[in-house]
Amino acid sequence: MLFGDTPAAPAPSDFIKDVSEADFMAEVIDASMQVPVIVDFWAPWCGPCKTLGPALEAEVARHKGRVRMAKVDVDKNQMIAAQLRVQSIPTVFAFFQGQPVDAFQGALPASEIKKFVEKLVALGGDDGGLGAALEAAEAMLAEGAAADAAETFDAILGEEPENAQAWGGLVRARLAAGDADAGDAALSAVPAAVARTAPVEAARAQLALARQAANAGPLADLEARVAADPADHQARLDLATALHAAGRVEEAIDQLLESFRRDRDWNDGAAKAQLLTIFDALPPTDPLVQKGRRRLSSLIFA
Repeated sequence: MLFGDTPAAPAPSDFIKDVSEADFMAEVIDASMQVPVIVDFWAPWCGPCKTLGPALEAEVARHKGRVRMAKVDVDKNQMIAAQLRVQSIPTVFAFFQGQPVDAFQGALPASEIKKFVEKLVALGGDDGGLGAALEAAEAMLAEGAAADAAETFDAILGEEPENAQAWGGLVRARLAAGDADAGDAALSAVPAAVARTAPVEAARAQLALARQAANAGPLADLEARVAADPADHQARLDLATALHAAGRVEEAIDQLLESFRRDRDWNDGAAKAQLLTIFDALPPTDPLVQKGRRRLSSLIFA
């Protein structure tokens, strides 16, 4: 592993095993005291089992030991199946700390399998140090150490390739280093499974705002244009872009709200679209976002 002093992640064979009545106690009950264990009851003649089993294995393998899987052939292990009242297959149980904590019967779509396994991973709690690494990377970014932050986010992605927070952080770190093109490249490499998650969308919005800021005119000139003609929506939009680039986010929001108030349909709703981009680029709990969304809603429904 890259974080802490923990050993390298085990091979899949270490956490996906065929289990019998002889070792069920050790491989399921005892093992579940450390990490959640999924028990897949199957049989060679079961058609749906041939789809569900490999899908479960792939999802378990993705988490590199934070959840384990025991495969129980019901034909060879009828006593276990009877004790757990398995009446049809496939049937899947989840154990944690010696107790069954979840179960389902029949095949599930990939999205539901992913949710089932991720819920168990979260129940287990230990993330192998990734959470601490993410916090450290965000701290580096906040302190201006963009290159170090990018390296840490990259290392996290080496451990967990679909970590949305790390992808968003990597894009933001590239941008903070002044390399928008590298930010675009990182964004284009985000796996489809997490491409529309909140951390990635926030980074996408920040990148779009940075691109716009590069083309913004001098702030003083734009302020003079808006003062001379308050109905000049393009000047007001450009002024908002320049204000945002200067770190004056609340003033940028004010200008866009004023443009929306004057003519919400101008340029296919450009003021509203820009407002939403700014909101997306900020944490949803940011007071500016909450206040801005309330003001926008009041204008929409006025």
